[in-house]
Amino acid sequence: MALLILFLSIAFFLITGVPIGVALAVAMIVLIIYEPVTSFEFIAQSLYSELDNFIFIAIPFFMIAGSIMEKGGLSKRLVNAANSIIGNVHGSLGMVAILTSALFGAVSGSAIATVAAIGSIMIPEMTKEGYDLKYSAGLIAVSGSLGMIVPPSIPLVVFGVINNISINALFMSGIGPAIVLTTLLMTVNYFYSKKRGYGDNTNDKKINLRNIVKNVWDAKWALFMPIIILGGIYSGVFTATEASVVACTYGIIVGFFIYKELTFKSLWEVYKSTTSFSGAMMFTFAPAGALGAMFSYLNVPNTIKEGMFNITSNQIGILLMIFVILVIAGMFMETSPIIIILSPLLMTIALEIGVNPVHFGIFMVISVVLGIVTPPVALNLFVAQTLTGINMMKIARVATPFIIVFFITALLVMFFPDISLLLLRILNIPH
Repeated sequence: MALLILFLSIAFFLITGVPIGVALAVAMIVLIIYEPVTSFEFIAQSLYSELDNFIFIAIPFFMIAGSIMEKGGLSKRLVNAANSIIGNVHGSLGMVAILTSALFGAVSGSAIATVAAIGSIMIPEMTKEGYDLKYSAGLIAVSGSLGMIVPPSIPLVVFGVINNISINALFMSGIGPAIVLTTLLMTVNYFYSKKRGYGDNTNDKKINLRNIVKNVWDAKWALFMPIIILGGIYSGVFTATEASVVACTYGIIVGFFIYKELTFKSLWEVYKSTTSFSGAMMFTFAPAGALGAMFSYLNVPNTIKEGMFNITSNQIGILLMIFVILVIAGMFMETSPIIIILSPLLMTIALEIGVNPVHFGIFMVISVVLGIVTPPVALNLFVAQTLTGINMMKIARVATPFIIVFFITALLVMFFPDISLLLLRILNIPH
């Protein structure tokens, strides 16, 4: 009965438009008033303890680093370098958008920041070269999701903190799936563009070695940024949290003194927007973490586990059920709250059926990230809509081939754990 009251309360508040953090907190209060399964002191303690973690500092700093790249001219130079290298291939600008989304994601760790930064640069350029506006928006909305898979990834940080798993191992596990997803997206873009004739008027733009050298040299400081961050993390020079601060410092120095496109005014705007977003995010994290503690108190993990095992005890069957749950949840909620609420519950099931916790982490993140490109919520599509003024559902229809690629990638990672774990084994990293 207690669980029914809790879930009905959460559903009611979310349907009526109450912010997620408030909905979770008020639902727990309703439960305790109606059926005092625990105390308000327990809830208050859980609210504080869930945020009392040093690694959480990495999240706002990585977001600031991504914004600094955009304002300071670093992302623009990444686009120019990628464009000169790819040359006159069919759908070349689409491939540039995908590749630079991956590079930008290697700093920001945020899908929304990636779509906003790369979309604002690439969508106008793609439109000039004859690409359909809806197609350009859909491609960038989906490829922007690479920002949550390519390390450093904010959802992987959240997963690692909540489940006490090595952030470095999780970051490393994201490289293989990111390469698979990038390759598949570029392949689909090539054939789709060839069929539709997108970018055909770029065929006279031959690959020019001098132009490549010029643009890569101009982008060298931007290219060094992900190398410094990821190299520092994997070599053990600094932690993921320290890397986020290094990224911000490096971006400010390059933006102010080398590219000279960053100003104090734009930097202040970056800090203001990130502060409000981080505050709202933490206000969601705290009650979501407390809800996870209450779930454990009410023995919810065992209830879910028994329900799944009554259907099947097969590993693939259970992972498919988890996949469906995560994709559906991702369609209606933001990524981080889902990970905070569901990952402790589902992790116990994953361990029970012999799934490696690091592999489960990247599988869960990819599955949940599908939601940000799948209506009705689809935050990435919403950002693309804001950039273009096109209805989100129209963008989603054109982006369907790329969304299917995302589904395929998630299933490949599920069926073939070595996609995420092979690099860890080769480098002998504990996982």
